[in-house]
Amino acid sequence: MVEAAKTPGVLAENDVLVAGQTVSADKGLVEAANQNVAAAKEALRSVSQTESYLMITAPFDGVVTTRNLHPGALIGPASGPGGVQPILQIVDDKRLRLAVPIPEAQVGDMKTGQLVSFTVPAYPGQTFKAPIERISREVDEKSRTMPVEVDVKNPDERLSPGSFTNVSWPLQRSYPTLFVPTTAVTTDQQHTFVIRVRNGKAEWVTVQTGQTVNGDIEVFGDLTAGDEVVKTALDAIHSGDPVRVQN
Repeated sequence: MVEAAKTPGVLAENDVLVAGQTVSADKGLVEAANQNVAAAKEALRSVSQTESYLMITAPFDGVVTTRNLHPGALIGPASGPGGVQPILQIVDDKRLRLAVPIPEAQVGDMKTGQLVSFTVPAYPGQTFKAPIERISREVDEKSRTMPVEVDVKNPDERLSPGSFTNVSWPLQRSYPTLFVPTTAVTTDQQHTFVIRVRNGKAEWVTVQTGQTVNGDIEVFGDLTAGDEVVKTALDAIHSGDPVRVQN
């Protein structure tokens, strides 16, 4: 119509003006419709996002071992009675974590990757092994132990989560130490000591004890390799008493 109106007398100018206004109105309707479509898509996205909260997906494959809520159960907000416990507990028993509290005196030379042997009550007489994976490097002030974690592969699912274990912990000093028979260490009310024989006389040597291995005990004190000590120490043997050595 615009092109035709360029020829004088073909169309009235008012008809062209009315047609232009109609086109502008139609464009406005199209824009409003597009906005309605965008609003509907946003509403759909919001509903889909809300619906996604109704689908609970575990972060790993496993077995449901505990189910605290069932379909139709009434639950409340997180602070209410229904929110203080998980809905489900899922266990992946193909890989387990063995947590071991190590006494403070035995944490000296632990290394990640070091193999640990342990047994479980379900399989008496059988020994399992797994490497040390994580060392906390912090001693608990209450128990005086350091938490250490061992990752246990369990592909045949023989081991059960939650089982107690007896762990044979590997201990190794980075420096040489001395051992004496356990009977060579005795105590009185003030000291723990061994009785060294020097120049035919008894001499009390105050010591600190460490690990026990095959009937011998680790000792730390003013002793050197090759010192002769009384095999069965008694506090009745005093420093300075004459001692006759029997080979």
